[in-house]
Amino acid sequence: MLVVLLALVFAAVEALPGDAATASAERGESAADLRERRHLLGLDRPVWQRFADWMAALPTGDLGTSARGQKVTELLTDPLPHTLVLALTAFGITVVLSLLLGCWAAARPGRTVDRVISHTSTAAFAVPEFVVSAALLLVLSLWTGWLPAVTVTGGDGRPATWTMLIMPVLALVIPQTGWNTRVVRGALADQASAPHVEAAHLDGLPLSRVLLRHQLPGAVPAIATGLATSTGLLFGGAVVVETLFNYPGIGAVLAGAVAARDTPLIAGVVICAGAVISLVLLAADLVRHATLGGRT
Repeated sequence: MLVVLLALVFAAVEALPGDAATASAERGESAADLRERRHLLGLDRPVWQRFADWMAALPTGDLGTSARGQKVTELLTDPLPHTLVLALTAFGITVVLSLLLGCWAAARPGRTVDRVISHTSTAAFAVPEFVVSAALLLVLSLWTGWLPAVTVTGGDGRPATWTMLIMPVLALVIPQTGWNTRVVRGALADQASAPHVEAAHLDGLPLSRVLLRHQLPGAVPAIATGLATSTGLLFGGAVVVETLFNYPGIGAVLAGAVAARDTPLIAGVVICAGAVISLVLLAADLVRHATLGGRT
């Protein structure tokens, strides 16, 4: 899956107008200068050859050299951990909130709480991250002044204060919590008609115990899959959120790389994000296998 994704990245950058040589060209450069730069960057070779060479070096940890002559691994060493902190923090909060809200709604099926949570979660997921970010900036920064509007980094390249993480995290959490709350609610609703759940109700067990001991374990595979698939949306949203809040992650690196038509750097960002997403999907598969295997 990652190989196909990377091949699409190389093809997509190749299809864009211009290339790394023209994007970095200075005023007054001649056509001969551009040809020389294309040769130095290997852009005069077919795209499939450049892709094959890049993939051949990947198992050794070599992500290639950017159009500016720097190692891609060095360019990603600092911003990638910042993005992982942002995305994983948002993911952890999303998991907790989704489980709490989904279980709360499932404990009161058809009641006001259930309807409010259902409509609110649908609205939250329907709003894009950049709209949520703009609303948070307006309310929490411009109107109230509670939080800084942009991220300011210290001498070590990290955000100067932890409060600068709050709005970027919220901008990612709100849409994904909306989606995953509906996943949790739907998975619990599917389990409500299971024979062992109905038997627990007939035995007079408390509703909370039925929900936590009988419905939730059977819903874990569906919930794990829903949470795992949302990691891709989290990383995609992180690129937008980081740009809006000036957060020092891979979002700014990716935006600059696309503008510069820097294929190795774009591929380096994609492979790092894709590897994390693949690991989360693998973890979800293992959870599904362990849960379903235990039930069989």
